[in-house]
Amino acid sequence: MLENVVLVHGLWMVGVDMTLLRRRIRQAGFKVYQFSCSTIRNTPAENAQSLQQYLQQQVAGDVVHFVAHSLGGLVLRHLFRQFPEQRPGCVVTLGTPHSGSQVARQLVRYAWGRSILGKSVEQGLIGEVPEWHTKNPLGVIAGNHAFGAGRLICRFEGENDGTIAVAETRLAGMADHIVLPASHTGLIYNKAVASQACLFIKQGYFTHTK
Repeated sequence: MLENVVLVHGLWMVGVDMTLLRRRIRQAGFKVYQFSCSTIRNTPAENAQSLQQYLQQQVAGDVVHFVAHSLGGLVLRHLFRQFPEQRPGCVVTLGTPHSGSQVARQLVRYAWGRSILGKSVEQGLIGEVPEWHTKNPLGVIAGNHAFGAGRLICRFEGENDGTIAVAETRLAGMADHIVLPASHTGLIYNKAVASQACLFIKQGYFTHTK
C-alpha cells in the first residue's frame, strides 16, 4: 500500500498552486492529498482543526506524511499541539517562518497590511506558535534565492528567499535543515526541493552536498 502525503498550502494560496509539487511527490511513489483552507479568514489554529477533520474523513492508512509551504507549516505546529496522537510519518516544511516573519511584523504596522494578512498573524506569522514536541521527524527546507516583494518591505540580514530569512526557518526540535537555491514561491515549483522533501520522507534526513 502506498504511503500518504498531505500537502498544506501557504498564505493567499488555495492548493492548486501546488499541482506540480503534488505530481512530483506522486511520481516518487506516494499517494498525495491536498488540504485547502482560508488563510485570511481563519487563524492557523482554526485551520489546524479543519485539517484534523480532513485527515479523519479523507485520509486512510497507518502512515501519514506532511509537506507544507510557508504558513502551512505553522498550521501543522498547531495540529500537532491540538491533536498530538497523529499517525507515524515525517513532516517537511518549505520556507516556513518558524520563528516569525519580519515582513509580517512590518506589515501589521499598517491598516492595509493587517487587512491583507487577516487572521494569519494570530499565533502565526508574527509568533506565539506552539513549540515542536512530537515524535514525527521534522525536516526544514529554506530558500536563498532572494527574489520577492518582501525585500521591498524590510531589509534582511543574511540569506533569504525574498520573503523569509533562512534564520527564520529554523526551529528547535527539527531533525534536519537544508538551504536550496529557490525563492519563497519558487520552493513549491523547484525540482530539487521536491526531491529533497521525498528523500526526507523516505529516510528521515536530507542529502547534503558540499
